[in-house]
Amino acid sequence: MIFSQLKNIDTAFRHVRLFSIVVIVACVFICCYTVYKSFQLITQTQERIYILSNGKALEAYAAERKDNIPVEARDHVRMFHHYFFTLDPDDKMIQGNITKALYLADISAKQQYDNLKENRYYSNIISGNISQSIEPDSIQINMTNYPYYFRYHAHQQIIRATSIVMRSLITEGYLRNVARSDNNSHGFLIERWTTIENKDTKTINR
Repeated sequence: MIFSQLKNIDTAFRHVRLFSIVVIVACVFICCYTVYKSFQLITQTQERIYILSNGKALEAYAAERKDNIPVEARDHVRMFHHYFFTLDPDDKMIQGNITKALYLADISAKQQYDNLKENRYYSNIISGNISQSIEPDSIQINMTNYPYYFRYHAHQQIIRATSIVMRSLITEGYLRNVARSDNNSHGFLIERWTTIENKDTKTINR
């Protein structure tokens, strides 16, 4: 009888010991897994870069330049035309935009600017309280040959005191690679820039 009780106690002790070992192993596994996942999450968070744009945090992704060349090329062409053709009757605003545009292009853009200035185009904008904006319709980039040929289609809106003039604009040129800088974030330079078409399409009386 006594031996039977001792045997039962020994069996129970073994079960308790086995259960305790299982619980300890499970706890160690859970702790290790939690630490691993926490470390992984922290590493992933540190690898992310956020850019603040218009009050919003946007996540940036690293990529090879060759993967983004068409996108960057189109944006370079778009921003050049935006700066060159977005004008208001304010001399400092005009000079600021033209300066930004000329950083993105070669002497061909400077020559067009000089021609417009010589013809008092900017003076007439200021004296006539004229505002001019531009909106691209399409930007075609030929990535087959270097330097990259582009053709830019857009429509302009010119607001005068008595009328609003809609104008069609088509330009073309070439893009070559240059070093990136604060004034040229995409690392392209527009060359041999010419205007193919720049004509009025519609006039609205105010």
